[in-house]
Amino acid sequence: ALSPGGITACPLIPRRDFLPRGSGIVTRRPLILQLIFSKTEYAEFLHCKSKKFTDFDEVRQEIEAETDRVTGTNKGISPIPINLRVYSPHVLNLTLIDLPGITKVPVGDQPQDIEYQIKDMILQFISRESSLILAVTPANMDLANSDALKMAKEVDPQGLRTIGVITKLDLMDEGTDARDVLENKLLPLRRGYIGVVNRSQKDIDGKKDIRAALAAERKFFLSHPAYRHMADRMGTPHLQKVLNQQLTNHIRETLPSLRSKLQSQLLSLEKEVEEYKNFRPDDPTRKTKALLQMVQQFGVDFEKRIEGSGDQVDTLELSGGARINRIFHERFPFELVKMEFDEKDLRREISYAIKNIHGVRTGLFTPDLAFEAIVKKQVVKLKEPCLKCVDLVIQELINTVRQCTSKLFLPALLAARGGEKRAAPGGGGAQHRPPLLLKLSPPLSLRSAQQRNTQTNKKRAVPNQVIRRGWLTINNISIMKGGSKEYWFVLTAESLSWYKDEEEKEKKYMLPLDNLKIRDVEKGFMSNKHVFAIFNTEQRNVYKDLRQIELACDSQEDVDSWKASFLRAGVYPEKDQTENEDGAQENTFSMDPQLERQVETIRNLVDSYVGIINKSIRDLMPKTIMHLMINNVSRGRGGRTGAPGAAGRSPPAPLGERRGSDDLVALRFSVLALRAPRGSGF
Repeated sequence: ALSPGGITACPLIPRRDFLPRGSGIVTRRPLILQLIFSKTEYAEFLHCKSKKFTDFDEVRQEIEAETDRVTGTNKGISPIPINLRVYSPHVLNLTLIDLPGITKVPVGDQPQDIEYQIKDMILQFISRESSLILAVTPANMDLANSDALKMAKEVDPQGLRTIGVITKLDLMDEGTDARDVLENKLLPLRRGYIGVVNRSQKDIDGKKDIRAALAAERKFFLSHPAYRHMADRMGTPHLQKVLNQQLTNHIRETLPSLRSKLQSQLLSLEKEVEEYKNFRPDDPTRKTKALLQMVQQFGVDFEKRIEGSGDQVDTLELSGGARINRIFHERFPFELVKMEFDEKDLRREISYAIKNIHGVRTGLFTPDLAFEAIVKKQVVKLKEPCLKCVDLVIQELINTVRQCTSKLFLPALLAARGGEKRAAPGGGGAQHRPPLLLKLSPPLSLRSAQQRNTQTNKKRAVPNQVIRRGWLTINNISIMKGGSKEYWFVLTAESLSWYKDEEEKEKKYMLPLDNLKIRDVEKGFMSNKHVFAIFNTEQRNVYKDLRQIELACDSQEDVDSWKASFLRAGVYPEKDQTENEDGAQENTFSMDPQLERQVETIRNLVDSYVGIINKSIRDLMPKTIMHLMINNVSRGRGGRTGAPGAAGRSPPAPLGERRGSDDLVALRFSVLALRAPRGSGF
């Protein structure tokens, strides 16, 4: 890429005067100049493929005419390049790109932002890592003020791709020279600087021959006291040789990365061509076959995403079956625990049930009907987390269907409507959920509750068992004490510890889990973290002078996962309750000793039986959803969606409307056409 002033150096390389010259901005379109060694001398334009130019005055006129065709005749610019090939025995194989010089003030038809447009145009070419930058700077200008070097520095700060060219050495003031610059001492570049002497405007007007100009240039360097010791490394012939050599070396350096890029593109094309290997554009049933192929591909993709057997594994986030698994084993158990009953309300309800069952009589025995009435009411409360679990799974199935259909040429209508219908059993979404609770709840039995009550109420985890490790941020430490900081947390069955890092050598604190609970904390206005808090139910400080520790995660999924881990460790979420109402009702509520014994008996039985129900639902709910929803979707996918192709019917109208047969044929054959040249070239 040639920067401002490059137009003066271009003609000397092929030893032909063919570029436009004049005042103001002359190069108004990028000129891609390909120099090719040949025994005969001529030029070709890409836009004039069949014409060979042997008169280089005509080449200049064609450049001016082609520039005016696109940009007009009043100094307009355009980023569309002009492609010119010059065949000559006086050149080495080389490709140069002549770019416009920086214009500060717009003239003629140029827009007000002409400077920024030209900069964007230049950066578009010189930003490519595979290109070399030829930064041309006049010798009578301070090198520190060079626009060419400034822009080259932006994209090549180390100077690895930049070659400096110093022009107008013969126009410097007497007593001054550019020796320090040419010796690469002032502003060093890895590839150095080369000095050239071009023809003046007087020489051009006088039709001075380029060969004579090259001889004069050679004489200048040999006779000048500051440059004679490096005359063999100066001049246009040496510049041409260096450019060819440097470009060859640069290509050799960039070839491995280019090879890898081509190989990846080739593999991508081959994979896409594989999908079209049986395509026949003259087949009248091609639409039906295409639809059937897409449906079959959708089925395979859907099954892989749910079962987790896909060949392309997402390493950035959970998807498909993994998200459903998280709902089953983290989100659903946490929602069940949140529905735990309140002790005061439960005892009050039991006492009212016993009194209402006895009626006007005074009962001597604890009535079974009171147990059944209370248990039924508690079981109904479990309906909400179960339905919430169903809704979450339905949403994940819909998302999975959408991800699978996004790869296909199916219309958005089919993906949105058909996908959501298939996701929900019965095709109706959340309002058509299966009656899961009726299938999950075992028969009410006082005997089963009594048997459960005689067993251990809780199975404690192994004390030293590590339940979870991970990074968390303590969010509510004041700035005076260091502010929020990230620590490595280790949760066991008995304590929560945090360390400086994951090596777990420097322990910061260990917090016992006794009397701890979890509550949600609203996300801060300026924070993107998701926060939950741990607090002591006895109103004691949890850590130093803090009544609660606010722990922050990067995503809500991480928060839910940590809550589920705390749940396994026996740290439950805070119950929603209003203290004032409880206190008021407590003051008006009292029981006699006999009724209190009956209430306590039923409360223990209810607690045991609800534990049985919780365990059963936690175990059977995922299995029921898998059987009634996910497996049903998989079976129905093969039965109903494959019907159009199997029956030989035409595909639905939206397929033809969205992508016509001509477009489909053109797309597939363009892939086939791309594969052949890339494969052979590679």
